[in-house]
Amino acid sequence: MTTYRIHTVETAPEDSRQALRSLQGALGLVPNLAATMAGSPSLISTFVAAFGQFGGTGFTDAERQMLLLSNAVANRCAWAVAFHSTVALAQGAPAAAVDAVRRGELPDDPRLAALSATTRALIDKRGHLDEADVKSFTAGGFDERQLLDVLTGLAISTMANYTGNLADPPLEPPFQAQAWHGGY
Repeated sequence: MTTYRIHTVETAPEDSRQALRSLQGALGLVPNLAATMAGSPSLISTFVAAFGQFGGTGFTDAERQMLLLSNAVANRCAWAVAFHSTVALAQGAPAAAVDAVRRGELPDDPRLAALSATTRALIDKRGHLDEADVKSFTAGGFDERQLLDVLTGLAISTMANYTGNLADPPLEPPFQAQAWHGGY
C-alpha cells in the first residue's frame, strides 16, 4: 500500500498552497484528508473550488452536510463519514437523521430522506435516475435545479471519498467522537 504524505501549507507543492490556505481560513484547520489531497495540485484546487461553489445551491448548511454524509456512507469512506457527521450535527442536522444515514437508512424527516435517497440513487444508478426517483426528490420539497446541484455534491464527495479510501489519513481529534467503522 502506498503511503501518502499529509502536507502542511509549508510542505505542500507550491500550486497546492493557496487551496490549503483557503481551507485553513474557512475551517480553522487543514483537515488531514485535504492535506493528503494537496499532493496533487489539480485535485486539491478542483476540490476547494467545487466546495466553494456548493454553498450557492439553495440547500441549507445541514442539508449540504447530510448530502455529503450520504455520499460518504455510500462510498464507505470512514474519514468523511466522521467529518460530515460532526459538521452536520454542528450545523443543526437532527442527531436521529445523522444516525440513520450512518446506518445506511433514510432519515424520518421527509425532506432529508428525499435528499439522501436521491444522492444514493445517483451513485447506485450511475446518474441514470428514473421518473420515480426525480418525483421523489421534488416531492421532498426540492426543485429540478437542485437535482443538478446534487451533482456538485457528488463530485466533491467522489474526490474526497476516493482519496480517503485510497490514502486512509488519520482522523483528527475533533472528529473522533463520530468515528465510523464502515458498518451498515
